[in-house]
Amino acid sequence: MAVKVYVERIATATFDHDVHHAFIAYAHDMLQDARSRTLFLRMAERAGIGARYSPLVVDGLRQADDVDAYALYKADSFPSTARRMQLYKQFAPLLMRRALDRLALTDDERRNIRHVIVTSCTGFYAPGLDFDAADYLGLDPSVERTMIGFMGCYAAINALKQARHIVRSQPEDSVLVINLELCTLHLQESQDLGEVLSFLVFGDGCAASLISARPAGFELTGFRAIRLDGTADLITWDIGDQGFDMVLSGQVPLAVGEALSRHKDELIAGRDISLWAVHPGGRSVLDAVQEALALPPHALAASREVLCRYGNMSSATVMFVLETMLRTAQPNKAGCAMSFGPGLTAETMNFTTVAKAL
Repeated sequence: MAVKVYVERIATATFDHDVHHAFIAYAHDMLQDARSRTLFLRMAERAGIGARYSPLVVDGLRQADDVDAYALYKADSFPSTARRMQLYKQFAPLLMRRALDRLALTDDERRNIRHVIVTSCTGFYAPGLDFDAADYLGLDPSVERTMIGFMGCYAAINALKQARHIVRSQPEDSVLVINLELCTLHLQESQDLGEVLSFLVFGDGCAASLISARPAGFELTGFRAIRLDGTADLITWDIGDQGFDMVLSGQVPLAVGEALSRHKDELIAGRDISLWAVHPGGRSVLDAVQEALALPPHALAASREVLCRYGNMSSATVMFVLETMLRTAQPNKAGCAMSFGPGLTAETMNFTTVAKAL
């Protein structure tokens, strides 16, 4: 009989600086076309986002090590990729430690962690966050490490999938999964309304999770990837000279909705799913999922709450949704998590709640 694998608990963290409303004002001024400005403000009002967090400071109350967002993103002199990676290396470990502190691992739990998996598509350095996590927690120097990079918003599902494989093959071991993104380091200077709107939704965040064979939290019961033919150009993420260049097409919600409509029976597979942990890529994405799967209005409440409170934090976001559910869901409830990203691909995961989060 296959070993059952569980996410025992999840801890999440953001920075202290809310930059959402400051960005709206900044982006409005950056756009030179009057019609684009009007449309941008209209879309910002409809985005369903109330806050997004960043290590960059916008309120003028700066400490010695703080970075002024307006000085970093100064017209006609946006930072190089190297400068953005310097900031990633400076701030990513700080945010990760905040999430790890909240995970509150016991000494026994630390000793049982034999593998660390890190997902990130917004920054890289080596030795990287995997080493930083092992050192910060005092893990055994022989701990195995895996970096999952540049997979975008669905990387957390892939990390959980790999963690499940590891625990099923080594049931005495635990896996630490860290999903960390600093999306606000990749703002681009642009007059393209669609591109500026894509920056409107992204914020920074980190999630840390403990995966093991101990029955707590929720059980990982299955995974399925759905790739959408002919959509590879709808979401792209390339390394440019001035940061990472994103394409996030306005056709994504329609493509996601069509794909889920076609694969609805496969996703549900006769299960009475009461928990839907859908990655909030944006309000229109959540609307498309709700319509395609014929979900009741309250089904995506956790996803919409995370979108409102934090925005889209790429790979960390679905873990924020799952953490929200673990705090409130009753035991023995079936759930389905899904995230969307480059490919265009939907990564899905079935789970069952065992107990409320500790």
